[in-house]
Amino acid sequence: MRSRSAQQELIDDPDLPEADFAAAIDDLAKVNWWLRGHDPTLSFLSRHAAALDEFSLLDVGAGQGDLLRSIARWADRRGIPARLTGIDLASGGALASGRAGTTASYLVGNVFDHDNRYDFITSALFTHHLPDADIVRFMRWMEAHARRGWHINDLHRHPLALWSFGALSTVMRWHPIVRHDGRISVRRAFTRSDWERLLAEAGVDADIRWHPMFRWGVSRTK
Repeated sequence: MRSRSAQQELIDDPDLPEADFAAAIDDLAKVNWWLRGHDPTLSFLSRHAAALDEFSLLDVGAGQGDLLRSIARWADRRGIPARLTGIDLASGGALASGRAGTTASYLVGNVFDHDNRYDFITSALFTHHLPDADIVRFMRWMEAHARRGWHINDLHRHPLALWSFGALSTVMRWHPIVRHDGRISVRRAFTRSDWERLLAEAGVDADIRWHPMFRWGVSRTK
């Protein structure tokens, strides 16, 4: 736990059967609901987008779209037209079914090959899947492609987070992939000093905020 783990998660295996992938993604959405995983992102938008007449937003690593649905509901309650887009490497029926019920657009591909600009760029539980060098590259990419600001929502690497997720995932009987990968995710996650180091390498001055349920919000506004 002193440094980020390099152990790979099962859900990142490109040969994972689609049925297992779909079931795991569905349970990950339940994890986010139980642990209020969208709160850091919505808090960021409340600070920086609530007064806007409209905005565009790209969510990176959007998965089956549960964060985008939360953002859409947040914008609808405030009467703010929001043009929402998600991008993810994964495609197929597993994601298409989960993306129903939102007007967001979805792109399949590598974000580093995507050159459009947006008011805001967000990601949630995405950066811990990346090695440090790609996280630095990602923050620089967001600096170049976000007009108003960007926000990273990811896990805090902490022994209590590791223990509590293991206990809760067992009690809730979440999918075996989620139970397996969740513990690895915590080990691949970040401390404040990790974020300070990565931001320094990227040459970016950003805000680092700790949120309940062992989450970090790392954000930059322009």
